[in-house]
Amino acid sequence: MFCSLGEETPFVLWGLDPIFSAYARLYIRDILQMTESTQVPGVYFYNSHPIYKVDVLGIVVYKRERDDFFCYGVDDSTGVINCLCWKNDLLKEASLTGGTGGAQGGFDPVAEMRKLQRAQQSRCCVEIEELLRVRGSVKTTRQQREISASVFYKVDDPVMAVQISWMMEVPELYRQCYDKPLQLQSNTSDASVSSISKAATIIRDFLNQKSVAKFRPYDVQELLQPLILSQLKTTPGVQLLQLLKEALQTLQDEGFIYRKVKSQDEVYSVTGQDKELVIAVKDVIREDSKREKFAEKGCHVLHILSAVRQRYSLNLSKTALELVLKSLECNSDIISCSDSHYTML
Repeated sequence: MFCSLGEETPFVLWGLDPIFSAYARLYIRDILQMTESTQVPGVYFYNSHPIYKVDVLGIVVYKRERDDFFCYGVDDSTGVINCLCWKNDLLKEASLTGGTGGAQGGFDPVAEMRKLQRAQQSRCCVEIEELLRVRGSVKTTRQQREISASVFYKVDDPVMAVQISWMMEVPELYRQCYDKPLQLQSNTSDASVSSISKAATIIRDFLNQKSVAKFRPYDVQELLQPLILSQLKTTPGVQLLQLLKEALQTLQDEGFIYRKVKSQDEVYSVTGQDKELVIAVKDVIREDSKREKFAEKGCHVLHILSAVRQRYSLNLSKTALELVLKSLECNSDIISCSDSHYTML
């Protein structure tokens, strides 16, 4: 079925819209005009698409600073929106105490922390007329729409390469995604797809709740037994094993899990819980971004994938790597210099 523009999609179906889990690159004009959901406060609708987090790029037109946060007015030429950008601990500390200058010719931790503080300030303390990128959730405060930033940083764009790339990508996103109505299939012929989706969700929720790092198929097989019983009067093992196989394949396609080593011992690693994988990705970006080849634009995602495969696991998928990169960027460990290029913050 299609959801019309005047009809609000039921919240239980929001997860079927891929835009809901992404940072939507909307024009600020549309962010300001989105209607808030009557079902869940803090979620908004552009056409029939539920949206609660956005990604904007624009020029700073005003700035206010408080003890704990910056308020930046960001203008993308379609409108101006207030962005609430919280300071981290380094930015909140006006000065660092302790130490008298360090050992002569030795390592001075206080001095190094001051260098780190200055580096962070140079990326986060943005002045009027400078270019700022902000990712965060949409809020309405005192009847004014604003963005509460999870990631924000100044963009150095002397030849306007980033802005030109942005202006080319965003209209295409509107044509391919945002301006197309959400289509939800409710035909009975899709029952098998629905079962696989439910099974994948059951396994995903269990792994997240238990913080599981590694598992084997038989560890989660019994979780799907109620799903089989709800559809059939009997409990055929063949259907259960097939459903488990397809659900695990779905989670692999999403990058949520992967097999570090393919062997008869079928062991899956949960991407978000694999600390060694996260360390390997950070090491590759940290080391290679210092090379002259990557110093300006950062490391391309395909280069990072190739390097991590050689260093850690040949079976790592691009979707799994992208989940790790997204997590690192949300935690401000890395930043995206341009589309598909990353470097250390």
